[in-house]
Formats: sequence, C-alpha cells, structure tokens
Amino acid sequence: MRKVLYVILLFLVIIGITGCSSSSTEESQMDKSSSGSLDNSSQEMTEEKIQENSDEVSEQELVKEENMTSSNQYDRSYERMVIYTADLSIRVSSYEETLNFIQKQLEIQNGYIVESNSYTVEEGKSVEGTITVRIPQEKFRDFLNSVETGSTKVVNKSISGQDVTEEYVDLESRLKSKEVVEKRLLDFMEKAEKTEDLLKISNDLSTVQEEIEQIKGRMNFLKNKVNLATVTLHVIEDKVNIPTLDNKELNTWDKTKKQFMDSVNFLLNIVSAFTIFIVGSLPVLLVLGGLLTIALITIKKRKKTKDTKPPM
Repeated sequence: MRKVLYVILLFLVIIGITGCSSSSTEESQMDKSSSGSLDNSSQEMTEEKIQENSDEVSEQELVKEENMTSSNQYDRSYERMVIYTADLSIRVSSYEETLNFIQKQLEIQNGYIVESNSYTVEEGKSVEGTITVRIPQEKFRDFLNSVETGSTKVVNKSISGQDVTEEYVDLESRLKSKEVVEKRLLDFMEKAEKTEDLLKISNDLSTVQEEIEQIKGRMNFLKNKVNLATVTLHVIEDKVNIPTLDNKELNTWDKTKKQFMDSVNFLLNIVSAFTIFIVGSLPVLLVLGGLLTIALITIKKRKKTKDTKPPM
C-alpha cells in the first residue's frame, strides 16, 4: 500500500515539474515576442522622428529659398538710386561761343539751364561766369566729355554720387503703411455715428493724409534728383586783345580847330577878366591914383626946394 502511495506522489511531482517548465517556456516566448514588438515600435518611432526632422529641414530649406527669392526680387525691383553732381572749372577762348555750345548740347540731350551768371574782369577785357544745368543721368558722362572737349583747359573737375536707395525704400514702406491707416480711418468714418467720433477720426485722417503728401513729395524729389544730374560749370574766358589802328580817333583837322578855338577862348577870358577887374575897381583905382599923384607932386617939390637952396 505504501508503495502505491509513493508511486502516485512521484507521478504528481513529475507532472508539476513538467507544467512549470512549460509555463516558463511560454513566458520566455512571450518576453521575446514583447521585446520584438517593442523593438519594432521603437524603430517605427525613430523612423517617424527622422521623417519629422527631414520635414523640418525641408521646411527650413523652403524658407531659405523663399528668402533668397524675395531678396532677389528686391534686388531686381529696386535698382540703385544715385544722385550725381559734378563741378567743372574750364578755360575757353570765347564765353559766348561756349554758352551757345552748351545750349545746343542741352537741346540734343534733353537738358536745361537752371541758372546762368556772367561778369567782366580785367577792365572789360574778358568774361567769366557760372552755369548750372540739369542733364538726364544716362547723358551725364557724354555731356561732361563734350564740355571738356570744347574747352581749352580743364582747371578743376569733381564728381560725386549720393546713394538714396535705402531712403527711397523706407519712404515707400512708410507710404504703404500710412495708406493702410488712411483706408481704416475712412472705414471707421463711414461706420461712425457720433459727432465726437467723426471729429476725432477726421482730425486723425487729415494728419495721416498730410504725412502721405509729405512722403510723396520727398519721393518725387528724390526721383527728380536721380533722373536728372546737376552740373555746375565755372567758365573762364582767356581772351587776347590785339590793338588795331583806329583811324576814327585821329581827326587831325578837327583837333587843330578845337585847339585854336581853345586858345582864342583863353585869351578872351583873360581880356574879359582884366576888363571886369578895371571897371569894377575904378573908384578904388581913382582914389589910389589921386593919392599917388599928390605924393609924387609933393616929392618933386621937395626935391626942387633942396636943389634951389644955396650951399652953406
């Protein structure tokens, strides 16, 4: 009986050991499957991150391309705006001929004279002057070259340029923003119902419109300065005056008659002055003459008396 019980217990122990080993095997398989699934999920997450990073990189590249495109569009849409001015001092053989030459060049190149001043020097022997002209920018160099060619000597030459591109672009952006504000104020004015609101909006609108006009005026001024260059010419005339024989200024016979009449008039003036002196001073002369006569008679009598007296 005891042997049978031992056999049954042994059989149960074997069954228990077998069940534990199978369960451990199943758990290990489950662990392996779960680790495999985790590895797959982590791989999928890594791939998603890589995809996201690539998307971010592509977006950054697109932004860079857009920025480059916008900058290229900016460069193309806004050419450099430069205001050119020149100051030129030249010597010429004739001021009038040079002035006529400059006027013809301006007519050909669609320019015009802003100011012209001239004056004589060296007692009227030569002429100097200053001429200020405006010339289209594309004809600026050609005009300077033609003036230099027509002169005898270039004394001084200076060319300067002022880049106003940044100022013009800033004015344009300010103008757009002011126009947006103007449009909003107009919309508010249409919707306003109270008189106070209308007055306030009207004041703000007038201020904005005034600023818009100022910006437009400055932009037009810059455009005009850029499109037309300013050239100031200081013209000095080197004129040699050669003396010539002037027969008109001789007039020998006329000058002789004039000298004769001047001599006669001089004598007549002397006679006239003497006559006037004698006649005008006649009473004084008569008194002086009488006194002088009495004095002479007295002197003669005394002399005779001395002569008639006998010597002692």
